[in-house]
Amino acid sequence: MSDFWQRVLIFSASIFAFCLLVWVAAGGLAAAVLFTVALLLWLLLQLQQQAALDHWLDDPEGRVVPEGSGQWEEIFSRLNKMVRLHRAEREQHTAALRDMEQATSALPEGVVILDDTDHIEWCNPLAEKHFGLDSVRDIGQQITYLARQPEFVQYLTMRDFSEPLILRGSREGSLVLSLKLILYGSGKRLLISRDITHLERIETMRRDFVANVSHELRTPLTVVNGFVETLHDMPSLENDMARRALHLMGEQTQRMEHLVDDLLTLSRLEDALNTLQEETVAAPVLMRTLLQEGQALSGGRHILRLELESEYSLLGNAEELRSAFGNLVTNAIRYTPQGGEIVLRSFERDGQPVFSVRDSGIGIASQHIPRLTERFYRVDRSRSRETGGTGLGLAIVKHIVNRHQAKLDISSEEGRGSTFSIVFPAGRRLPVAEKGAAA
Repeated sequence: MSDFWQRVLIFSASIFAFCLLVWVAAGGLAAAVLFTVALLLWLLLQLQQQAALDHWLDDPEGRVVPEGSGQWEEIFSRLNKMVRLHRAEREQHTAALRDMEQATSALPEGVVILDDTDHIEWCNPLAEKHFGLDSVRDIGQQITYLARQPEFVQYLTMRDFSEPLILRGSREGSLVLSLKLILYGSGKRLLISRDITHLERIETMRRDFVANVSHELRTPLTVVNGFVETLHDMPSLENDMARRALHLMGEQTQRMEHLVDDLLTLSRLEDALNTLQEETVAAPVLMRTLLQEGQALSGGRHILRLELESEYSLLGNAEELRSAFGNLVTNAIRYTPQGGEIVLRSFERDGQPVFSVRDSGIGIASQHIPRLTERFYRVDRSRSRETGGTGLGLAIVKHIVNRHQAKLDISSEEGRGSTFSIVFPAGRRLPVAEKGAAA
């Protein structure tokens, strides 16, 4: 039995015993009157304590817990202890929240907490600057009402947050932001914004530098190559060493010209102002053209086949697609020994158009595959020089693939050949046209 009920029973038994004594000494009427008066006094005391409790409950934060008597003294004592404990916990939580807000305010990124319907629940000062928000006025507002850039709205709508969004021309004019959405909790989202304006300017300077240098190199290389060819064809040149030297000079100048061309192509693809000019590209026509060009480049040293399992047209840029497909075919020819087989294949995978090039060449070790699309990355530098590659072909392919929202899949095994596949989104598949752009 609890202490509460023990005290209640002792108090009740005491009154009852006292009333029995009065009954014996003064009679039953006196005992009944005394018992009634005792109950009324006890009830009045309870009502008084309840009134004190009710008065305190009206403003528990601003008023002190009342002091009671009897059982109420213990009740109020426990309430007072609970209130002190609650206040201490609340102060700790408030201090922790204040520390968290100060920490997030000091972050070099903007932070916005969104609910499952993209309404703003909280943001730090840097996010206010990035998106033009007000941490008091805009709480509860939908983020797309305040940040209305079409790219940002589409990013939220697509629900694919695996890659960050680069947002240019935000509320502060030339500000360039990198946005990343992170899902957490029950449908909540953390929107993190980072100012990459400085990095973007550096990247622009790098692209401009490469483009300008490449452009300036084109003319002198053309002149040098022209003179080398002229000297090489002179009938009076009988020295074998001189002819050998001129031949090597001609090869290297041509290689440098190809390198300059690839650098200029990359600079053009990386230019944010160079928007994708889309048209209908008949894939069968394009692939037959690539087959003919590949056979001419191979010169009969390889077996080239075309497998058109599915005929379709693509929505994209014909020149860029021809460059990407052509680079894959050229690489297959360069890295496949004489007598090997190269298959150009067109098919569909889960409704997505796929173009692939499979060869029976030397293959690639698995540790090199993730880096193949890096500029100037070479698995075997000596062999790359022998085949005449610039080290930029797959980097160009990767940029073109990204501009078409496609994906480049690479599978290879040393000594057993490689397969390079470009998987296009289903939305870029069009019915095959009788006449399509192939170049």
